Amino acid sequence: MDIKIPDSWLREYLSTKATPSKIAEALSLSGPSVEKIEKVGGDSVYHIEITTNRIDAVSVYGIAREAAAILPRFKIPAKFKRLTKPSKNYNFVPKVSYLSAEVDQALCPRFAAVLIKNVSVGPSPDFIKDRLEKAGVRAINSVVDISNYIMLGLGQPVHTFDYDKIMGAKMVLRQSKNGEKITTLDGKSFTLPGGDIVIEDGKGRLIDLAGVMGGNLSMVTESTKNVLLFVQTYNPAFIRKTSMSLAQRTLASTIFEKGIDPELVADAILAGVELFENVCKATSESEILNIHPKPYKAREISLNYDEITKKLGVEIPKSEISGILSSLEFETSWTGGKLGVIPPSFRNGDVLIPEDVIEEVARIYGYYKLPSKLMDGELPDYPQDRRFEFEEKLKNILAGFGGCEIYTLSLVSKDYVVDGALKLKNPLGSDSEYLRTSLMPSMVSAAKENVSQESFHLFEVSNSYIPRAGDLSEEKLTLAGIFKGYGYRDAKGILEAFFLRLHVENEFRAEDMGGFAASKSAAVFSKGRKIGKIGITEEGYIYYEFGVEEIYKLADREITYKEISKYPSQVEDITFNFPDKTRMGDVCRFISSLDDSIGSVDYVGSYANAHTINVKFHSDKKTLTDADVEVIRKRLISSVKTKFGGMVKG
Repeated sequence: MDIKIPDSWLREYLSTKATPSKIAEALSLSGPSVEKIEKVGGDSVYHIEITTNRIDAVSVYGIAREAAAILPRFKIPAKFKRLTKPSKNYNFVPKVSYLSAEVDQALCPRFAAVLIKNVSVGPSPDFIKDRLEKAGVRAINSVVDISNYIMLGLGQPVHTFDYDKIMGAKMVLRQSKNGEKITTLDGKSFTLPGGDIVIEDGKGRLIDLAGVMGGNLSMVTESTKNVLLFVQTYNPAFIRKTSMSLAQRTLASTIFEKGIDPELVADAILAGVELFENVCKATSESEILNIHPKPYKAREISLNYDEITKKLGVEIPKSEISGILSSLEFETSWTGGKLGVIPPSFRNGDVLIPEDVIEEVARIYGYYKLPSKLMDGELPDYPQDRRFEFEEKLKNILAGFGGCEIYTLSLVSKDYVVDGALKLKNPLGSDSEYLRTSLMPSMVSAAKENVSQESFHLFEVSNSYIPRAGDLSEEKLTLAGIFKGYGYRDAKGILEAFFLRLHVENEFRAEDMGGFAASKSAAVFSKGRKIGKIGITEEGYIYYEFGVEEIYKLADREITYKEISKYPSQVEDITFNFPDKTRMGDVCRFISSLDDSIGSVDYVGSYANAHTINVKFHSDKKTLTDADVEVIRKRLISSVKTKFGGMVKG
């Protein structure tokens, strides 16, 4: 995810004389990548990319902590300025007088809240509005702005309720039931699928879609006097499920679904209390509700010095390794060549094994300092299963025959699928709620969108999703194409040439199939197996479709050549008149099977009802004489007449 941080805000937690450009360079080399620096007024705003595992760095505070560890490696003094303790003493207790709470700990490991009274809702101070807007968040009012300020500053989402709207001063955090409804702060109403984390009040009303967005029943307004500041951590899986199923992506849900540090809750709620008292002239309760039955327990990771040296390829002194890890707030201890490492709570989710610790050492030490060395040993054998290469070959052959590759969406409407097709739970619209079971509707749609073109050949290699009873759909890689402005024989000839290039035997057999005009389709077989289809659609396009896996298994990838015969051939064109609807493919196959001395048979073309067939007479044992050919020819002509009613023209 990407965040924006003003330099002026960063220096609240980072003491250094480094310029913004130097900070950006150092961070990019050893930590979160700074994509660019934007000048806004007299300030610099860092655009920073944060990887999914580093949710601890999704804040001003987190980036300052990283910079303080990294900058000294570049000989730039820097110091991390930690949060200051509040001026007032607060007690974290499991029960309070102002709120009754029932919490499912499997959903919410830590639940904290504090009542803030006599809140004055109004515009925020200029420094808060300025920082929020530079970070890409619109300032609204002092209460909402404080919530956003804490989330962006510390990386801990918080929520504010109008305390007087919580009926019975009671909260029950639980899983939602299927069909329950809630209206969120933005005015959107949702029917919940069940299994979402929600909060109901003393009258059973849903007042919060936890971790995603608050409910409008407890919304803070300009007339709000008492605010319940609510800070918590959630089970990430539930937040992710709700956010995706309802298509509600908020910054809070994005942070919660990564799993955040439960120890950050206390810092965030204390920072919030201080801001409310200073900005909103409010008074807070000194007792803070803190339901946290399973506090964080530090764990140790053990690894050997030799292991670190081997994997980094460079020997780093033990003291330097300890210094690097300590700068990142890891606790370290050496026992001979064995290193014990205790990650800080905010890294407990992503530093789990020795390799994670070694990676931390490597990035702060500097990847650019590690030696470059080519791998030793024999080169691995070329992979035998080269399907990606084969797919590329298919595309290149078709492109060589004038085809144009296209990409269409795998999601289609209900009208374009068969029964049993896989339906999305949260489609973006009715036209994209099913996974397609055939590429034909997509290709026909693409052809219709190119009505201005007189002729074209479009093709695509993509998945279709074939329904399976009691199981997920089968993903079938499919080659499909569509012709406009081509004759059927021209299109069929391109496919025959395509298969010839792949050395795949092919036979086209007339067969009526769905999606094609009556009596205008054919199944394609190879070695007795059906591998695809071709036909003329009801819109007048010529469409074909083949299973890529079937072609792959049939394609001869080890081509052998036989010696050219030393005996010459005799080649003739023979023209026949046939009855209507005679299939020339059947005729050519029949002629080929008549005699061993018929070497090859090719259909040349037609004019009116006259069809010319090229026949090669050949023997590998001798040179055929005119008399030998005459005998075979007479038998050929007689057999074609008997079988198909074909008469030699002329």
